[in-house]
Amino acid sequence: MNYTLTGIALLAAAVLLVPLFRFLKLGGVLGYIVAGVLIGPYALGIIKNPEAMAHTAELGVTMLMFLVGLELQPSRLFALRREVFGLGTAQVLGCSVAFGLGAWAIGVPPQAAWIVGAGIAMSSTAFILPMLTDAKATQARYGRESVAVCIFQDLAVIPILLVIGLLGTGSSKVPGWEAAMAVVCIALFGRRVMGWVFS
Repeated sequence: MNYTLTGIALLAAAVLLVPLFRFLKLGGVLGYIVAGVLIGPYALGIIKNPEAMAHTAELGVTMLMFLVGLELQPSRLFALRREVFGLGTAQVLGCSVAFGLGAWAIGVPPQAAWIVGAGIAMSSTAFILPMLTDAKATQARYGRESVAVCIFQDLAVIPILLVIGLLGTGSSKVPGWEAAMAVVCIALFGRRVMGWVFS
C-alpha cells in the first residue's frame, strides 16, 4: 500500500466532501462516512485493504478521546454531575440489562450476554459530538444531556474493559489486578504528571 497516496486520498476526500455535506445540512459525520466508502475497495479502490487502516482509525479515536479529556474539566463535570451520573448510569445500566437479557433469552451464555449488553449500551462519542456541533445544539438541553451521557459512557468503558478482561479465559495479556492498579495510578497521579510534562 502506498501510504502517501492513501494519506492524500483521505485528506482530499475529507476536505472536499465534509464541507459539502455540511453545506447541504447533512452533517460532517455523514461526509466522512461517504468519503470512506468512496476511497474504499468497493468504489474507487484507492484503499484495497481496509484492515491495514485499522491503526489509523485507532489513532484517530485515541486523539479524539484525548481531546475529550482536555475538555472535561472537573468544574464542568461537577456542574453536569446529575446528568452524567444520573442519566448516564440509567442509560448504561438500562441498556446493558435489557440487551443482555435479550441475548441470554436467545441462548447466548450469561457472560457473553453481559458483554453484548454492555457493548450495545455504548455509543460513539466520535459521532455524537460532531453531530451536535454541526446542529449547534451543544448548549441546548438535549445536547447537554447527550454530552453528559457520552461522558459517563467514556468513564464506564474502563471498568467494563476490566471486567471483560477478568471474564476472559486466559486470553487477556494483562491480569485484572494490574489493569486496576494502572487505572488507580492514572486517576491519582495522571493529572499532575501530565501537567508537569506539558509545562
